[in-house]
Amino acid sequence: MGMSKEHFVLVHGEGHGAWSWFKLRWLLEGSGYRVTCIDLAGGGVDPTDPNKIHSFDQYNKPLIDLISALPDGEKVILVGHSTGGLCLIHAMHEFIDRIKQAVFVAATMLPFGLQTDEDKKDGLPNLPEEEVQLTFGAGPDDPPTTVALRPEFQRDRLSQQSPEEESVLASMLMRPWPETAIGTARFEGDDERLNRIKRVFIKTQRDHMLDPQQQDSMIKKWPPSEVLAIDTDHCPFFSAPEQLFNLIVKSL
Repeated sequence: MGMSKEHFVLVHGEGHGAWSWFKLRWLLEGSGYRVTCIDLAGGGVDPTDPNKIHSFDQYNKPLIDLISALPDGEKVILVGHSTGGLCLIHAMHEFIDRIKQAVFVAATMLPFGLQTDEDKKDGLPNLPEEEVQLTFGAGPDDPPTTVALRPEFQRDRLSQQSPEEESVLASMLMRPWPETAIGTARFEGDDERLNRIKRVFIKTQRDHMLDPQQQDSMIKKWPPSEVLAIDTDHCPFFSAPEQLFNLIVKSL
């Protein structure tokens, strides 16, 4: 397949949106690739109230709809960040023959989602209560419907190596994420079947959100085709976009 025909679909992580990929999109398109950046439900400019998102299927519907609408025979390369990795896994279960490769950028990589407390320990950020703002949209006796990083902690957790102006931009655009819905990400299937799709994990070595030990644990439990490393914070698409671009292209 010629380079110009490769189609990347970029999937953001919690609190972010399609906007977060602007540098990587520019680099990929400048090299002849096709790029689609999606907003998951309640993310970016998607109008859905994240407090009204009650299931992972609802949260990931934009990605599932996109892949469902692909022309016959077309395969995409998925790139997911942070909890966007769960969206990739969901799509891999649903569309084994429509995905050429899946790239996990400091992303949750669990073959069946969040089945156990150990899965959540490995695959989700562990944020102290004082760093987050919870919304109890279903009532005070129910679990929080959304979580948001408090602004004063966002740079250290997400992008301590990124240009400060990009951290400011992110703080203006980030939205609360549907914590309860993301927590329902559980999938059934065969991990050997999933292994038909090439998986690449890009480990962020100075990550304060999904720390390197968590990433190593997921890699060890479900070894991908290739592990690459980048000496950055949680958001290399801000702090080192050219390096991230080069690693992704190298993995093809």
